[in-house]
Parts: sequence; C-alpha cells; structure tokens
Amino acid sequence: MTTNTAVAEKTAAPIPRKSPVADPDEANIARLIVHGTDRPGIVSEITSVLSDFGANIIAFDQYTSDPVGGRYFQRTVFSLENLSVEVERLRAALGGALEGTGLQWELIEAKNLKRVAVFASKSDHCLLDLLWRQRRGELPVTISMVISNHPDLSEDVRAFGIPYFYVPVDKEKRDEATQRHLELLRNNVDLVVLARYMQILTEEFIDEVRVPIINIHHSFLPAFIGAAPYRKAKERGVKLIGATAHYVTKDLDEGPIIAQDVVPVTHKESASDLQRRGADVERRVLSFAVEAHCQDRVLRDGNATIVF
Repeated sequence: MTTNTAVAEKTAAPIPRKSPVADPDEANIARLIVHGTDRPGIVSEITSVLSDFGANIIAFDQYTSDPVGGRYFQRTVFSLENLSVEVERLRAALGGALEGTGLQWELIEAKNLKRVAVFASKSDHCLLDLLWRQRRGELPVTISMVISNHPDLSEDVRAFGIPYFYVPVDKEKRDEATQRHLELLRNNVDLVVLARYMQILTEEFIDEVRVPIINIHHSFLPAFIGAAPYRKAKERGVKLIGATAHYVTKDLDEGPIIAQDVVPVTHKESASDLQRRGADVERRVLSFAVEAHCQDRVLRDGNATIVF
C-alpha cells in the first residue's frame, strides 16, 4: 500500500520534549499493534473492523520502510464503549479479517499496566527516578519488585512500598543468582529494566526470562569503556555527554536503541560535574524508554526500532 508516512532513517532521534497526551478513559481505551509486509489495503482492512464495532480512533501512527513491499508498522489507539465486554469478540473479528495476510498483530487494553522489575546495584539515580515517576502517576507501569546485587538501596525502595530482593552475584556461583532471578520474575513481570545494574546478564537469563529487557548506559562506549568513564572523558576533553537506552541482547550493549540524548559540556566542568550531568541525562532517557515501551510505542525492526 502507499502511505503518506515518510521513510525514516534507522538512526536514533533526540527525545521528543512533548509528553504523550493522556488517554481520556483508560477503561475503554485499547491499542492495536500491527506489523508485516506492506501492501495496499492494510489500513482499510483494520479500520473497517473497528468501524463495525463503533470504535473511535483517537491516535494513528504508521511507518513503512518502502511503500512497495517494505516492512510496515502501525499503532492505532481507539476507544470503544464497554471494551471489556467486547474485546474478545473484537479479537476474533480482527483475526478473521487479517487471516492469511501474513501480518502480525496484538490488541492491548490500556488499563492493563505492564508489570516491571527493576534491577539496580549501588547507584540510585535511575532507580529512584523510576519509582518517583510511578508514584506520581507519570509513568504508566506497575513496578512489582526491585532486585539488587547489593543491600544498600533497600531502605530507599521500601519507602515506596515495593519489595526489594537482595541477590548477591558471586563470580563462582553466577548460575545460582541467575536461577534466583528467574524464580522471582517468572510469570510475574512483563518487562525488566536495568537501572545501572553493574552485572553482565548470563545468556541463560536472557533466553529464559522471556520478557524484554531495557538497559541504560552512558553514550561514551566504546571510547571510554570500563571503570571511571567520566574521568576518562574529562581527560580527553569531550564536548558532549549523553545516554543510550536499548533493548538487551546476547551481544553486549549492541541491542536495538530506543532513545538517546546528549548535553553540551565545556572544559570548565570537572569529572564530578560531568558525572552529575550524565546521571541527569540517564534518568530522562531511561524514563522515556520505559514509558514508550509500556505504551506500546516501540516496535522492533531487526536491530533497530520504530518509536511512535
């Protein structure tokens, strides 16, 4: 099919400064995610079903890598009176309409917030920011638990009324920690967020957890890999610092990028100044990535992402 959506380059764009508009009535709001090979008629097939049910489309985004047989992605947000009563019948109708098209699709009720587990170590800036945003209602998630390889942040987390699990990670017993993590997470969460968790996840964990994992790190890689990156950056005289949020894969720090941002710095700022400003960027980038994922605005396209 031919669309009016421009073909975007597969590079990470700066984080939009405008927050998404809140849904007017979560109980009757749903999101329909569709992706597959582009061809004529996709929009018509989907909107016809929604129209037959009396649904009102309140947001519609689409992207194609090529209007002739390219990779097609669509996110539709709509309201439907008595959604909880109608949702299964609507799923059946969509399944019938899209059967044999090769399109993959998912229908999500907006009221069902995604359950999130946050992994952290000793740094608290990203973790506490996520907890604070959830408590204020700014982050549409349910943080089910915090897991850490250190006990240091337990009291801070308990102040938010969220369970804190201290799981030490011993180099000689890494498999035991992995099994404990999987026990805690299995069937209990929809997303894992690494909020400056300073441990490398095992391949077994990535295989077995069966939910997406989002990581945040400074954007100096690979130039200043390892310990004390901000000191190394200061010594090199960098003029920009930033952060990257991405999905975790078995290839370390090479998963699909969700969001990035940078701030300018000068020679006047010390290494501690750079670290402070870097922490601020990390908070903003990670919260944006988690919010976008949990609102189903991030669609995977190979090792890249489409962020609506």
